[in-house]
Amino acid sequence: MIIDSHAHYDDEKFDIDRNEVLERIQKQGVARVVNPSANVASAEKCLKLAKEHSFFYTAMGIHPHEATEMSDEVLIKLREMADYEKVVAIGEIGLDYHYDFSPREIQKSCFSTQICLAKELKLPLIFHDREAHKDIMDIIKAEKAEAVGGVFHCFTGSVEMAREVLDMGFYIALGGAVTFKNAKKPVEVAKFIPNDRLLVETDSPYMTPVPFRGKRNDSGYLEEIIKKLAEIRGTTPELVAEYTSVNADRLFGLNLMEAEI
Repeated sequence: MIIDSHAHYDDEKFDIDRNEVLERIQKQGVARVVNPSANVASAEKCLKLAKEHSFFYTAMGIHPHEATEMSDEVLIKLREMADYEKVVAIGEIGLDYHYDFSPREIQKSCFSTQICLAKELKLPLIFHDREAHKDIMDIIKAEKAEAVGGVFHCFTGSVEMAREVLDMGFYIALGGAVTFKNAKKPVEVAKFIPNDRLLVETDSPYMTPVPFRGKRNDSGYLEEIIKKLAEIRGTTPELVAEYTSVNADRLFGLNLMEAEI
């Protein structure tokens, strides 16, 4: 059994066959999926899916691309939706300086606001960090985000940054990037992370691993990511699947005993 700690099945790319995909990945051994939201409309879809599928969990948050959406009304809405029992985190939230779809100062404000919400609700955080390493760490420290913990999804930093992240008590999630031909930093980080702090993810429908690049990603491809991580870490896929599942349950509270892991 394996856990996909980060996927986006609310994405329109799954509109044609969403339920079929969710049924199939369960048969492929995916015991749990955590699906963060990107905005309020996304969050509403995520809640609906969590109510319809027993193995599906979600997180409420405004993605940095959508940071201009944040308002007092939106914050109230997020707080209300996060009260549902299968909302296990605030996310995905953070900074994205690659696309800059939202002004950076608005991204920062939105990020800080949601860290405060997570602390209020005592929920862990799911961080999005793209080309914004210094600013994201500065805000995390200023807001004392380590009080609730969380995970850096699709980690793109160096081993040095990974060390700092781990020292603060956070987890690191790796996905399809570790399988890419020219992957360097993800492989170095994959070797460095201790067993008890690693999560695996797909970021479906994006970041499809080799040898399926170009296809729509889904949790069924987690097997390829886990095999590559096992190769990098000098262990077996079974062990990687086991300890990453335990870690995801520890962070998010996914009732793994129900899945008999």
